[in-house]
Amino acid sequence: MGVSGKRIVLGVTGGVAAYKAAVLVRELQRAGAQVQVVMTEAGTRFVGTATFQALTGEPVFVDQWDPRIANGMAHIELSRAADAI
Repeated sequence: MGVSGKRIVLGVTGGVAAYKAAVLVRELQRAGAQVQVVMTEAGTRFVGTATFQALTGEPVFVDQWDPRIANGMAHIELSRAADAI
Protein backbone atom coordinates (compact mmCIF):
# COMPACT_ATOMS: atom_id res chain seq x y z
CA MET A 1 0.00 0.00 0.00
CA GLY A 2 1.45 3.36 -1.01
CA VAL A 3 1.16 6.55 0.96
CA SER A 4 0.36 8.85 -1.94
CA GLY A 5 -2.64 11.00 -1.05
CA LYS A 6 -2.75 9.70 2.52
CA ARG A 7 -2.93 11.90 5.61
CA ILE A 8 -0.43 10.77 8.22
CA VAL A 9 -0.07 11.99 11.79
CA LEU A 10 3.51 11.50 12.94
CA GLY A 11 4.19 11.51 16.68
CA VAL A 12 7.62 12.64 17.80
CA THR A 13 8.74 11.99 21.37
CA GLY A 14 11.79 12.76 23.46
CA GLY A 15 14.52 10.56 22.15
CA VAL A 16 17.41 10.65 19.76
CA ALA A 17 15.13 9.14 17.09
CA ALA A 18 13.45 12.55 16.90
CA TYR A 19 16.27 13.58 14.56
CA LYS A 20 15.36 10.76 12.18
CA ALA A 21 11.73 11.91 12.20
CA ALA A 22 12.67 14.92 10.06
CA VAL A 23 14.09 12.57 7.44
CA LEU A 24 10.95 10.42 7.67
CA VAL A 25 8.74 13.47 7.08
CA ARG A 26 10.68 14.31 3.92
CA GLU A 27 10.44 10.76 2.60
CA LEU A 28 6.72 10.50 3.31
CA GLN A 29 6.12 13.79 1.51
CA ARG A 30 8.23 12.70 -1.46
CA ALA A 31 6.00 9.64 -1.65
CA GLY A 32 2.95 11.92 -1.82
CA ALA A 33 1.68 11.87 1.76
CA GLN A 34 0.43 14.84 3.73
CA VAL A 35 2.13 14.80 7.14
CA GLN A 36 0.90 16.39 10.36
CA VAL A 37 3.42 16.33 13.22
CA VAL A 38 2.48 16.10 16.89
CA MET A 39 5.18 16.26 19.54
CA THR A 40 5.66 15.70 23.22
CA GLU A 41 7.27 18.49 25.18
CA ALA A 42 10.34 16.30 25.58
CA GLY A 43 10.49 15.82 21.81
CA THR A 44 10.81 19.57 21.31
CA ARG A 45 14.09 19.44 23.25
CA PHE A 46 15.62 17.34 20.48
CA VAL A 47 14.08 19.00 17.41
CA GLY A 48 12.17 22.27 17.53
CA THR A 49 8.63 22.66 16.27
CA ALA A 50 9.83 25.21 13.70
CA THR A 51 11.79 22.48 11.90
CA PHE A 52 8.73 20.30 11.40
CA GLN A 53 6.53 23.26 10.55
CA ALA A 54 8.98 24.31 7.86
CA LEU A 55 9.16 20.78 6.45
CA THR A 56 5.42 20.12 6.40
CA GLY A 57 3.93 23.58 5.96
CA GLU A 58 1.53 22.61 8.76
CA PRO A 59 1.32 23.77 12.37
CA VAL A 60 2.91 21.41 14.88
CA PHE A 61 0.81 20.37 17.85
CA VAL A 62 2.37 19.91 21.29
CA ASP A 63 -0.79 20.13 23.41
CA GLN A 64 -3.64 17.63 23.23
CA TRP A 65 -6.04 20.45 24.19
CA ASP A 66 -4.70 22.88 21.55
CA PRO A 67 -7.03 25.89 21.19
CA ARG A 68 -6.33 26.14 17.43
CA ILE A 69 -8.73 23.24 16.95
CA ALA A 70 -12.32 24.51 17.06
CA ASN A 71 -13.52 22.13 19.77
CA GLY A 72 -10.22 22.34 21.67
CA MET A 73 -9.62 18.60 21.38
CA ALA A 74 -6.72 18.22 18.98
CA HIS A 75 -6.06 14.70 20.23
CA ILE A 76 -9.44 13.60 18.84
CA GLU A 77 -9.75 15.76 15.73
CA LEU A 78 -6.29 14.97 14.37
CA SER A 79 -6.90 11.23 14.67
CA ARG A 80 -10.25 11.47 12.87
CA ALA A 81 -8.67 13.14 9.86
CA ALA A 82 -5.74 10.68 9.62
CA ASP A 83 -5.36 7.66 7.40
CA ALA A 84 -2.47 6.50 9.60
CA ILE A 85 -0.84 7.50 12.87
